[in-house]
Amino acid sequence: MIKFGIVEDITDIREYVADSITSDERYVCLFSCGSVEEMLDVVKKDDLPRFILMDINLPGMSGISGVKLIKQKYPGIDIVMLTNYDDSGRIFDSLQAGASGYLLKTTSFDDIHKEIDLLLNGGAPMSPVVARKVLEFFRPQNKNSEGSNLTDREKQVVEGLVDGLSYKMIAGRLEISVGTIFTHIKNIYKKLHVNSKGEVISKSLKGEI
Repeated sequence: MIKFGIVEDITDIREYVADSITSDERYVCLFSCGSVEEMLDVVKKDDLPRFILMDINLPGMSGISGVKLIKQKYPGIDIVMLTNYDDSGRIFDSLQAGASGYLLKTTSFDDIHKEIDLLLNGGAPMSPVVARKVLEFFRPQNKNSEGSNLTDREKQVVEGLVDGLSYKMIAGRLEISVGTIFTHIKNIYKKLHVNSKGEVISKSLKGEI
């Protein structure tokens, strides 16, 4: 069984998402909480979820702060943001904090499953908007990313995402496997997380590019 949890303060949304995922018998919901604080009270070290769906705007601790805390305590858990916000600034901040991807609350039943399957199969979702943020953040002149610049290959992968190409199309363009594309994107996320741990977040990334 694939175990997961949800942190979302709107009950109807929690129930809808939990029902959508658990309609696939491979999944079991360990907890469904309305806040990060509640989740920390119920999570068990000997029975951790494979992934958590996390809202951004929560009562008490924010979802972004919650991601940082959870990744510090339980680094093996993947966290996918579940949010109404589609602005790249908040999404990018979430990824810097340690999130592995994001879903909008308007995401269809089928797409929720596709995104989760992608994550569990080694993928790392990155939208074109977020890819543009990544390129901006890792520009050589950006002092905030000093020491963690993208490799040439990582830059080529992100540029493909900016162009709206699928993973398969990028793999064809670069003559590498889709699995290698996933590895490059995961390495990019790791570099974002390293910057976040130092609390270095570029103010220039707060607005749209």
